[in-house]
Amino acid sequence: MIYDFDRIIDRYGTDSVKYDNAEERGKSADLIPLWVADMDFPAPQEVLDALTERVRHGIFGYTDPSAPYYDAVRSWFERHHGYAPSRSWIVLSPGVVYALATAVAAFTEPGDGVLIQPPVYYPFREVVEDGGRTLVRSPLVFDGEKYAIDFDDFEACIEDNDVKLFLLCNPHNPVGRVWTPDELRRLGEICLDHDVIVVSDEIHADFARPGHTHTVFASLSPRFEKRCVTCTAPSKTFNLAGLQASNVFIADPDMRARFKTAIKATGQSSVNVLGLTAAQAAYEHGDDWLRQVKDYLEGNLEFVKGFLADFVPELHVVEPESTYLIWIDCNDLGLTAGELYRMVEHDAKLWVDEGTMFGLEGSGFIRINIACPRAILEVAFEQLAKAVRTRMDA
Repeated sequence: MIYDFDRIIDRYGTDSVKYDNAEERGKSADLIPLWVADMDFPAPQEVLDALTERVRHGIFGYTDPSAPYYDAVRSWFERHHGYAPSRSWIVLSPGVVYALATAVAAFTEPGDGVLIQPPVYYPFREVVEDGGRTLVRSPLVFDGEKYAIDFDDFEACIEDNDVKLFLLCNPHNPVGRVWTPDELRRLGEICLDHDVIVVSDEIHADFARPGHTHTVFASLSPRFEKRCVTCTAPSKTFNLAGLQASNVFIADPDMRARFKTAIKATGQSSVNVLGLTAAQAAYEHGDDWLRQVKDYLEGNLEFVKGFLADFVPELHVVEPESTYLIWIDCNDLGLTAGELYRMVEHDAKLWVDEGTMFGLEGSGFIRINIACPRAILEVAFEQLAKAVRTRMDA
């Protein structure tokens, strides 16, 4: 089946977080929304067919997945990432952020140190602080083109703050890095040396770009696997976030039991039946759809890079290695973080994610979701270019 990703689908009036609640979030209703990480593309047809069939059945009682569900999850990760978790390792969760918060509750005590690498997806900070733990930051290092890990600082942060848990973003959101096996091994060895559990958020794994290969952290060593929680979901890959189904891989039985106990303490007993249906269908039949959407996203990325080079050379795309979220360096404009975001929102009329949401290290950056029809991007970047030129000429 050939998919038409140029087709613009009206999402207003669907209770979409991305489109329908601007005023509730203090935004103007006339902004082009390029912020939260969901796509403006329909899910694969096989997923829609599976959901339709399940809805026709008409009964949506409590549901536990059977063997074909687990087989679909294992097969996808084995085919795409060379990693096949045992069925018994898979713990269901309504989402990856829920899984992160559950891991913090399961494996740390109030006041314990939990390490993150900003600028990073802001719920990493929130689940630590809201959980009453001590946030420990080892910022990534940016050389103007690419982000890297300061391993000496990483280890010092662990030693100086009695860190118990490390939240790894792999691939990294928002900077787009696909961590190499060598980088992951070095992180893993440091964590093992200091008895730190690794919780690896791998939700963007399927979007590794040509020339880059995602590595499941737990796949690198049985020793890493034994001290790791791998958080996955079909939600980003197939645009299924609203269906609330994710899969967490925990090899060690004691850690898995602690994680399940923490889930039980929240009152969560099962996940969305339609989420399970969609996830299974996506993992069984979604390969071709994903190939096509990734090709389209490559075209969107090339458009953005070319447009900025031609019309707004002051803005620089940090070359992404994965994700459909691009991290744009706007520091050459010489604006404060507040001035930058006011220009983007009030003058360019764009709703994007302000860089400081991801930590102070994000000052001067914006994150833009390019998973939309190209015509929307063209209008958005024309508005951005006009706003920048007006600002620079003032």
